[in-house]
Amino acid sequence: MSHARDVVEVIARALVDDPEAVRAEEADQRGVSVIDLFVAPDDVGRVIGRQGRTASALRTIAAVTAEHHGGKASLEIRDEDERR
Repeated sequence: MSHARDVVEVIARALVDDPEAVRAEEADQRGVSVIDLFVAPDDVGRVIGRQGRTASALRTIAAVTAEHHGGKASLEIRDEDERR
């Protein structure tokens, strides 16, 4: 479990109406930690934000946190229905 995944999950829980539905899963692909952030379908817009600004900020925070700990990370935002 990386620090970047933890940071993204905490911030996402603060942004959404249904924090219990927030899940962050992590996988390593060619040396890059790929974080899949799952939220309730009604909360996807909140996490993406207007013109994608919130999503961009989350991606930047994930990348900077991973870099601070010696790694690389990318973030994908998905709704809970895609998880199944």
